[in-house]
Amino acid sequence: MTPELPDGVERRPFDERERLATRGDPVYGEPTDGDWRVWDAGRSKLGAMLSVGMDTGLDGGETVLYLGAASGTTVSHVADFAGPTYAVEFAPRPTRDLLPVAEARENLFPLLKDARKPETYAHVVEPVDVLVQDVATRGQAEVANRNRQFLREDGRLLAVVKARSEDVTADPEDVFDEFLDALSGYEVLETATLDPYHEDHLAVVARPTR
Repeated sequence: MTPELPDGVERRPFDERERLATRGDPVYGEPTDGDWRVWDAGRSKLGAMLSVGMDTGLDGGETVLYLGAASGTTVSHVADFAGPTYAVEFAPRPTRDLLPVAEARENLFPLLKDARKPETYAHVVEPVDVLVQDVATRGQAEVANRNRQFLREDGRLLAVVKARSEDVTADPEDVFDEFLDALSGYEVLETATLDPYHEDHLAVVARPTR
């Protein structure tokens, strides 16, 4: 049985096929139908996780820490159905693009910070129900380990491992295995590749074990 989508996310017909959609102001020219806007799984790893039927544990209304927010493609959809959403992005240019996205969503808080240094935003971020990790860097498991401190005991890590960001020459399966081996303080609940939406990406659902 396919897990239910979070409240505020639906599969709706667009272009004669069912696609994910959320209610909110469009931010990058996606198709809309009234208040609903397409959540393109080809541009969103979290959208792809929902599209392939992973049990993310998302219900709607959660407090979220999103690492690797970029210009807001995915995190804008998250803020459409979640509660307070903290969006961490390291690069100044995409953070500038993220600001107008946040202006239209009073629950979305952009942070120009490095996800590898959670101590720089620990004074701002409250305990969260969901940690979404979508960072393109080496040491992706260590990023998840360092940010585990923000997760509530019953929270969820939704991480996407980008094989080419770790080692462009390595076999992706080896990179995925190394990530799972290096993940500390989590119990892995589910994994899945994100083909055909994103090549050489592994999605991981885990919960803290402390």
